[in-house]
Amino acid sequence: MPKSPATPPSEPSPAGRVSGTTGTSGPSRTSRGTRRARGSRRARVTAGCAVLLAVAGYVVVQVETGGRGAPGCVVGSGSHTYRFSPEQASNAATIAAVGTTKGMPERAVTIALATALQESALRNIDYGDRDSLGLFQQRPSQGWGTAEQIMDPVYSSGIFYDRLAEVPGYSRLPLTVAAQRVQRSGFPQAYAKHEPDAALLAAALTGRSAASLNCTTLLGSRTGDVAQVRKELKRSFGTAVLGGEPTDGGSVDDGKGGLPDSPSSPPQAPDAPDTLAVPVPPGTARDEAEGTEGLEERVPGSRRGWELAQWAVAQAETLRVAEVSYAGRVWSARHPGQGWRDASDPEHTAHVRIRVAADPPD
Repeated sequence: MPKSPATPPSEPSPAGRVSGTTGTSGPSRTSRGTRRARGSRRARVTAGCAVLLAVAGYVVVQVETGGRGAPGCVVGSGSHTYRFSPEQASNAATIAAVGTTKGMPERAVTIALATALQESALRNIDYGDRDSLGLFQQRPSQGWGTAEQIMDPVYSSGIFYDRLAEVPGYSRLPLTVAAQRVQRSGFPQAYAKHEPDAALLAAALTGRSAASLNCTTLLGSRTGDVAQVRKELKRSFGTAVLGGEPTDGGSVDDGKGGLPDSPSSPPQAPDAPDTLAVPVPPGTARDEAEGTEGLEERVPGSRRGWELAQWAVAQAETLRVAEVSYAGRVWSARHPGQGWRDASDPEHTAHVRIRVAADPPD
């Protein structure tokens, strides 16, 4: 005969349960209320921790920026401005510096910046479609260089300009056509939308639009290194940018024979330990032909001087630059809201002075 199902053993009373006089058991009102109270306390603790973390993050940003807001840069004036991150500013400054050092006109720099804005949003990324890499999404398999070379902004900018220079009449072509002749993108019209922002950047970073780029940085307790500023200047502008004879064996090798040296410059002025004086050559034919323009009126100084000065501001977050002064104007990382304010010292146009962060801001 089939056995009747075994009667399951009685379960012990779980925690929080009590047996009544009738032998039945179940959750009491007290235990349910206790669990609800515990859940409510956990929710309050979690919410409190989230608020504390948010406050801590806000305090850190305020301390690091001196209460000036999140780091970022802006170029232009009035309603015609472009806002971008310190990372983008650093890369844009490198692209522009390599272009002018190669003798490329401002139009070429605008084309290069618009291309990088479309391809990578001015970020040096190590991924992309198929084997595309870097600022311009160049492909090792298509003859642009090795992956390591392409990930170097100086090299990738240089080879972009080399290819652009091979396009007949590129400076007279619509920007998107010139960029497409170099890039051969699957979206050839995409470059056009970046032309207004690229033109603003190019005007500032080639020195034509003087005192027009401003950045807010994270200062905190990190200090800068004058030697690193020297190194980056030489990489972007060539080894003669600091004046005198090169002391490191010649121009930096960009993988295609190096960058040309800058024109002869006045000797470099003696520097304080935290300050670098970058010599500015006398006015060139480019300065005389194109001049500089300020926000409201013509600003003293040469295009070369303002190119170097605004390069330094664009690199301020990366290189921990605290102050840049040129031609009677000064930019300070501690007072970014004042932009390029009038300096207390006379207008000196022979040097751009770059001071790195030596101590935490007051």
